[in-house]
Amino acid sequence: MEICWSCPEPGGSFFLQVMKRVAIQGYSGCFHEQAARIFYDRHEGIVPQIVECATFEDLYKALETGKADAAIMAIENTVSGGLLPNFELLRKYNVKIKGEIFLRIQQNLMALPGQKIEDIKEVRTHYMAINQTRPFFQSCPWIRLVESEDTAKSAADIAGQKLKGVGAVASLLAADLYGLEVLEESIETYKQNFTRFLILDDGITVPKEKVNKVSLCFTLPHKAGSLAQVLTILSFYDMNLTRIQSLPIPGRTWQYFFYADIKFDSYLRYSQAISAVRPLMEDLNVLGEYEECVPEAGRQKS
Repeated sequence: MEICWSCPEPGGSFFLQVMKRVAIQGYSGCFHEQAARIFYDRHEGIVPQIVECATFEDLYKALETGKADAAIMAIENTVSGGLLPNFELLRKYNVKIKGEIFLRIQQNLMALPGQKIEDIKEVRTHYMAINQTRPFFQSCPWIRLVESEDTAKSAADIAGQKLKGVGAVASLLAADLYGLEVLEESIETYKQNFTRFLILDDGITVPKEKVNKVSLCFTLPHKAGSLAQVLTILSFYDMNLTRIQSLPIPGRTWQYFFYADIKFDSYLRYSQAISAVRPLMEDLNVLGEYEECVPEAGRQKS
C-alpha cells in the first residue's frame, strides 16, 4: 500500500491516507477497474489505485513482486461462459479468493465531443465488445468495425491522438476518464450481460459468520460414479452447487480437475460436508471462503 499525508482544506488538519493498489487486466477505464471501484467503495469506502497488467497471469506476478496489494480477476460471463485459463491460475497460485462482484457489462459508443453518430466512420474496440454490439452497428452501415486489444485503450487512443471520425465502444467510466462524449448508451444486444469478478486480497478477513460461499478445486478417482457420490453427499448437507467446471489434467488421460462453487447457509454444515467428501477426493484445494455477492440489475456507474 502507498501511504501519503493529505490536507482536504487550506489550514485544515493533515490526515493519513492509505492507497490500496489493485491490479487489473487491461487499461484504466476498463470493466475490471469499474468492478474494482464498486467493490472497494462498497466494502472499504475507498477508491483503489489501479495497477494495469497486460495478462491475467501478470496479476499474480504483481502481487508476488509487491507492485500490487490486491487483484481483481474476471472468471465467468453470463453470455460467453467461463474464462477457462483463469481457473488454472486459481489452482496454480496460492492466493485465496476473498470476495466477488457481479458487474453488468454495458457497452457504449463514444467519441470526441461535438460529433454525431453520422460523423463516425470507424469504431475501435475489443473483439468481445464487437460481438456483443454487432446488431446495433448493422443499422449504421457507414461505420467500419476495427478490432483492438482493449475497450478502454481504444477510448484512450482516441482522446490522446484527438481522432475525429473515430469512435470507441467502452464503459461509461472510460468516457469519463478520457473526456469522450457518449453518443449511444447501452448498445449491447443482451442487456442482462453480467461478468463475475473474483477479489484476490490477503488484506481482507471475512468473518466466519459472513462466509456463505466457497470455491473448491479437486480431482476424483477414475472410477464410475465418483462424482455422483460426492454430489449426493453435498446435497445431503444442503450445499447448493452453483457452478462446476472440469478441465483435463495434463499427462493423465481422461482425468480432470473439477472446479466448484458452493453456497450454504450454515458454516457448520459446510464444514461437516467437507469432512464427509474429503476422503472421496484427491488433491482437494479450498480456493477461497467468502461472502456471496448478489448480482444487481440495472446500470452500474462509478
